[in-house]
Amino acid sequence: MSSPAASARGRKNIGEVLAELRTDFPGVSIPKIRFLEDKGLIHPERTAAGYRKFSAADVDRLRYILRMQRDHYLPLKVIGEHLDAIDRGLEPPAIEGVVPTVPQVALATDGLPSASSFTAASDLRLSRKELLKVAEIDEELLGQLETYGLLTPSRTGHFDADALVVANAAAELAGYGFEPRHLRAFKTAADREVGLVQQVVAPLARGRDTAASARAEETVAEIAALSVKLHATLVKAGLRAPR
Repeated sequence: MSSPAASARGRKNIGEVLAELRTDFPGVSIPKIRFLEDKGLIHPERTAAGYRKFSAADVDRLRYILRMQRDHYLPLKVIGEHLDAIDRGLEPPAIEGVVPTVPQVALATDGLPSASSFTAASDLRLSRKELLKVAEIDEELLGQLETYGLLTPSRTGHFDADALVVANAAAELAGYGFEPRHLRAFKTAADREVGLVQQVVAPLARGRDTAASARAEETVAEIAALSVKLHATLVKAGLRAPR
């Protein structure tokens, strides 16, 4: 059995723990570790001078917390319940795929996007790693989608709900042999439709009254919904036409 002095020598200070964890969790910081202690999720020993000393079990506990946050997006309350179960000799509950989901698109009765779907704002912001995971695509496909202008991250490096829909569609089309270079034609067609809509709405947007902007936005949404309906119907009709 090791003596208290030997046990103390085997423990690490917060700086050493931080250096060890940053290999797998680059975003971890000393304030983050202190915050987790304040929340009662970790319980490092304290020296007589008040310095924290972490055992190997403490470090493993920190790794579990950080992994549950990073890989499964679990809130601290749920992670605390898992740790409580582990402390009582129980197995923590099975981890399900807790990932961001795409906001539902407002659909008309024909199943196509309605005008309201073009005005609905989404606050969804996904990191590059989250997009890869949620859309179930690899870095190579994402890179090609960016190269061909189908996806563009924001200034902060995040991707929105539309980007997630594009990534999902590209992944499914890849199963039928479509490569991002083939999908460039869709982007070109979409850009042309956008240009036509903007030409029609431009005079409305230049109105001097305070309602001009709102009228322009409403018109854009309505025309966009109609253009998508026309495009989809023409594709459907073309595929059904006798050859």
